[in-house]
Amino acid sequence: MNKNLSLRLAATLLCTGAFAAEPFTVDHMWSMQRLGAPSASPDGRLVAFTVSKTDMAANKSLTDLWLQDTAGKTAARRLTTHDASESSPQWSADGKHLYFLSSRSGSNQLWRIAIDGGEATQVSDYPISITSYQLSPLGTQVLLSFEVFADCDTLQCTAEREKKQGESKVSGKLYSKLFVRHWDTWKDGHISRLYLDKMDNGHTTNTVQAISTLDADVPSKPFGGSDEYRFAPKGDAIYFNARIKGVSEPWSTNHDIYRFSLSSGELQNLTPDMPGTDITPTVSPDGKKLAWLSMERAGFEADKLRVMVRDLKSGDTVDVSSTIDRSFGSLHWSADSKTLFATANDSGQHSLFAVNVSNKKWTRLVDKGYVGGYALANNEIIYSYDTLKSPVELFRVKQSGGKAQQLTRFNQPLLDDIKMGDYEQFSFKGWNNETVYGYIVKPANFEQGKEYPVAFLVHGGPQGSFGDHFHYRWNPQVYAGAGYVAIMIDFHGSTGYGQAFTDSISGDWGGKPLEDLKKGLAFAAEKYPFVDENRACALGASYGGYMMNWIASQWADGFRCIVNHAGIFDTRSMYYTTEELWFVEWENRGPQFNAPAEYEKHNPMNHVKDWRTPMLVTHGLKDYRVPYSQGLAAFTALQRQGIPSQLLVYPDENHWLLKPQNNRDWHQHVLKWLDHWTAKR
Repeated sequence: MNKNLSLRLAATLLCTGAFAAEPFTVDHMWSMQRLGAPSASPDGRLVAFTVSKTDMAANKSLTDLWLQDTAGKTAARRLTTHDASESSPQWSADGKHLYFLSSRSGSNQLWRIAIDGGEATQVSDYPISITSYQLSPLGTQVLLSFEVFADCDTLQCTAEREKKQGESKVSGKLYSKLFVRHWDTWKDGHISRLYLDKMDNGHTTNTVQAISTLDADVPSKPFGGSDEYRFAPKGDAIYFNARIKGVSEPWSTNHDIYRFSLSSGELQNLTPDMPGTDITPTVSPDGKKLAWLSMERAGFEADKLRVMVRDLKSGDTVDVSSTIDRSFGSLHWSADSKTLFATANDSGQHSLFAVNVSNKKWTRLVDKGYVGGYALANNEIIYSYDTLKSPVELFRVKQSGGKAQQLTRFNQPLLDDIKMGDYEQFSFKGWNNETVYGYIVKPANFEQGKEYPVAFLVHGGPQGSFGDHFHYRWNPQVYAGAGYVAIMIDFHGSTGYGQAFTDSISGDWGGKPLEDLKKGLAFAAEKYPFVDENRACALGASYGGYMMNWIASQWADGFRCIVNHAGIFDTRSMYYTTEELWFVEWENRGPQFNAPAEYEKHNPMNHVKDWRTPMLVTHGLKDYRVPYSQGLAAFTALQRQGIPSQLLVYPDENHWLLKPQNNRDWHQHVLKWLDHWTAKR
């Protein structure tokens, strides 16, 4: 074939779409490699991080350890290749080894591997699995958390009792206080407890000392980790946060900061007069200051997370975040102990900030997209970063700010072969004529002049945000790839717009947010001519699912169909069947028996006779946050009234759909539902 003919054929193939990128699908989403938070070596030259790949056939992910030089001069290097996953990489004090957790030997134990290569070595051998750990600054000690029975004096006692329970034919559980269930687990007497062990030539001695016998989970459940406890820089003390259980645990958010002296054994509560949540203590490198995150109001899980700094000598405490109306997380000290770094939801972004602790001056270092985990490496910050069109990769930026540089490109080959929808943020006047923000994502195969059906996504929380973020459970690009315009509104109650905006939803779940959603969709339909609001379906989970049940009566003519995942149907029974009572009590101004009118004010169950919109209800049986009975009740109301409806149940899932095949199956059912009801008539 001559050269000119080859060129003409190639051009023809391109024009006919033979090499056209495929619209993004849920399978593409699960094909993405997922990068974890970076951990910097002591000399700052390297970061270690995890990379997870999904094996859809096996219905699980496999996670390996990788290294990346922080200068960005060489490509990332894979460090482990075992068929068991690794997690929680931490560096040895000399920077020559990397420690990690793995279940290679059957239970989750501590391992280490030389960064120059070779086989990993198991360095712990405890009778039960480690749940998290933290190495001391000098590498001579290690803090470890285990799930133990509170009355067991040894780890072996827990192992033996677990074995005995596993062999028992009795399944009954007797309770004399709450919690009975938490998140997705029945309480069985286990407590999360912190222990100390010494390190000998890089190995644990397997002889542990309990840091305290407080009646508290350290780290907290269900999501707490090693960021909730820390060594002092000299390794002579341990700081951690804990909430005393007692009988009030299900309606208390009072986590306190504790200090445990390794020399005297003294345990001191540093925040006894602070009734809200105090978490993630971290000591400055010079050992003179303690920083932590603090909520002022007791019982409110979405209060502003302030950044508190205490002089450890004088005891003077300052709120260094009093000059900025944001709620922070993920604290790190600079090497000179003069600056704190933190992240926060920030007007539809998840930004990286720095604050001078002396003058409380805050600076945005990364103000677009979503900054996840990060590490300090000499004068730079290595951070994970994603957007609505790009999954997580590692980037670097100077600690003083400036232009960011991308370090990794794990997903670039896949991104080159797929097409996602372009997106933009917009704003409009919502409730009380206040500014409300939203995002719109165009269909992946968008053509000017055409109209497209709408997937109207409502976030959960309700104190949450649909920001510029590549989400793996609610990813608008899946709908854009299927030919929909995806629209998301950060209604009153969302985070990242100031605490008053967040506070405004409490006691008004069906009021301000509904007005914002209505005005947001109307604004988008007017501003963007490609939006066909007459072919729209609404989707939401958790609070978003509650809103689906609410709009079924309060916005009955707004949508062709509804998808309700894990939504609250009856606010009254929800109070008596959920687990974290502080949440429903704050949102409804007290316990249900003391404030019945508040629970009935916006109760979807009271308005089911006004329902008429076809609804797909989905739920996980292991969801103890919004129990499955809420979803079943909604389906019963629909079926009894003859409203087109389906119920999709996953017996092995909790509040979230986490298993790959289940998640894919859910998306397939949802898109089939949307396609049916939004078809042109």
